[in-house]
Amino acid sequence: MDILRQGFLRKLLFAKNKEQSTTLVCVFLRGGADTLNFVVPYGDDDYYRLRPSIHIAAPKNNKRESSIRLDDFYAFHPKLSPLYPLFEEGRLGIVQAVGSDNTSGSHFEAQDQMEHGSSQHQLLGSGWLGRHLRLHNNEHKKAISAVAMGTTIPESLRGAPNINVIQSLSDLKIHTASGNSQSARDAIAKMYGIQSNILNQHGQDTLGLLQKIENLQKSEYRPENNANYPQNSFGNELREVARLIKGQLGLQVACIDLGGWDTHFFQGQENGLQAGNIDTLAKGLAAFDADLHRYKNSVTTVVMTEFGRRVYENSSMGTDHGRAFTFFALGNKINGGQVLGKWPGLKNDNDEEGPGGLKVQYDYRSLLSEILLDVLNNRQIAKIFPNFRPQKIGLTKR
Repeated sequence: MDILRQGFLRKLLFAKNKEQSTTLVCVFLRGGADTLNFVVPYGDDDYYRLRPSIHIAAPKNNKRESSIRLDDFYAFHPKLSPLYPLFEEGRLGIVQAVGSDNTSGSHFEAQDQMEHGSSQHQLLGSGWLGRHLRLHNNEHKKAISAVAMGTTIPESLRGAPNINVIQSLSDLKIHTASGNSQSARDAIAKMYGIQSNILNQHGQDTLGLLQKIENLQKSEYRPENNANYPQNSFGNELREVARLIKGQLGLQVACIDLGGWDTHFFQGQENGLQAGNIDTLAKGLAAFDADLHRYKNSVTTVVMTEFGRRVYENSSMGTDHGRAFTFFALGNKINGGQVLGKWPGLKNDNDEEGPGGLKVQYDYRSLLSEILLDVLNNRQIAKIFPNFRPQKIGLTKR
């Protein structure tokens, strides 16, 4: 029996299935999302001047194709309507003009830097989430402490003690030559049933966790509170993360990617290419939040992208690579119901070295530091983001 293949059993051998963990879900919008059309600065006339073909209409008495008023300056894209009740509840927080010091305009370089939690010319061998999991109260000993939904390990999780890359809950299993996992469990029971010591307890914990996983896999999953996940990979992955959280397997971090945001051509407005992606994002997050209503005190979700877009539309009715973007966070420990951050204005395209765009007011690591400190209770920020001094922004509740 190849019961140690992929290291899964070795992770289980030191697992303790304790009380429900606090879980951070990180959604990364791959491609550089044009968040100026997510959270629309309708109070700035330059927005409409610079985007004559792709702007989102200002709020008009909740007219269907207009934006949704958040305050006297900002409004939601109409496809973000599923998230508006969460904003009203004060659980959805928004920070404007967030970014990094990366001026390359390269998707790969900007994503790589952000996932490593570094500055542009700083070399870090591990990811910011990997360092968090390695440093935080030995919680990494839990077998299912981190999952990446998909087929590859994101750079943000590099260096984590335990990582499970899965596409669905069915991927969590002991691999044997015969395909019979029961024989592997019997072998573990026999191995650790001989003596009563600490190894015996680890073995029993392992068997208990394996049984819990198998029970989850066998049972039909029914989302709670009429949660309706979108029928696509993003919805399915959020659904699987919800199952893991409810299964109380010790999940601390989950990473999910949503691609398709590189909108150089025919971006669209209230409908079109980007609107379809926004619709998927909003419906997925709203369903995830509803499904996990019983766990809302222990789950926080953040949404980020590698960079924003230029403030003006291009000749192909799209937008090119820019700088700052809008950061989203959802959860009971988030200081939501408002758009935080100083608006840098759109008078100029804020041309700097490299691509222009919305000027960066807040380093992305400041937001992540607040989440780590105030939500996940990790006080070793200086080790997670070395040589960086966070700026207090007020995204989280103390």
